Amino acid sequence: MKTDRVEGCEENCMKSESTAILLRIFIGESDHYKGKPLYMYIVEMLKAEGIAGATVFRGIAGFGKHSRIHTPSILRLSTDMPILIEVSDLEENIERIRPKLDEVINQGLITEEKVKIVFYDCDKNK
Repeated sequence: MKTDRVEGCEENCMKSESTAILLRIFIGESDHYKGKPLYMYIVEMLKAEGIAGATVFRGIAGFGKHSRIHTPSILRLSTDMPILIEVSDLEENIERIRPKLDEVINQGLITEEKVKIVFYDCDKNK
């Protein structure tokens, strides 16, 4: 990991760069696990496992394995909109949580790619 002071910043700002893994988890809004929406179960599990961060996005349209297009429409409000969970952390942490994802995802898709993370930390109180 490389750490530098951010140039042109009046506060005490640091910037660190590292290589990590970006995991994208594609599921449906109607997917559940143990009575809870699957996306919430996954986010809570990731937090409990100490993963660096996760964000959930709700799609406005999409289709998957069964080629059914899911969209919100006036005639039929879909309750199964596409959900995307993005997770980024060090490779060893992603490898550690992958078996837990295998246990809870029955239908969906996971993609994985190496990414460069640039983390900025400006603390005005330093």
